[in-house]
Amino acid sequence: MKKLENLDLNQTIDKKDYKIELKKLQYEMLNIQQFLLNHKIGLIIVFEGMDAAGKGGAIKRLTQRLDPRGYLVHPISAPQPHERRYHYLHRFWRKLPQHGQIAIFDRSWYGRVLVERIEGFASTEEWSRAYDEINDFEKTLTDENYILIKSM
Repeated sequence: MKKLENLDLNQTIDKKDYKIELKKLQYEMLNIQQFLLNHKIGLIIVFEGMDAAGKGGAIKRLTQRLDPRGYLVHPISAPQPHERRYHYLHRFWRKLPQHGQIAIFDRSWYGRVLVERIEGFASTEEWSRAYDEINDFEKTLTDENYILIKSM
């Protein structure tokens, strides 16, 4: 298992090599997109992190060469008043991709156990219960032919 403490922060790549590698990986992602479509597999990519952590830039580079008909990016902010009338996972269920499509979440359901917990927007009972709810939600997705990738 890779651990953050083992990350070599002295590694570098020159700009030219970076651009070559990025382009190669972007075309590989386009091939993956076509595979997902042909095999009716949904892909959900979750980006979590602090503000200014680079989530938006990573999403831009990830989607740069994708077919725009095959993905949607969902920026997630605080729930709107009408969304608070439902279970917190409701707004994510509504944004799931069709099989063969990609959904990219710029923040996610983990907000219940991160931001909402820390800021006091969720009660102890709510955020404690959310751990099992999130596990069940993600298990349901993977059982239903979705691939779930989490970048935190």
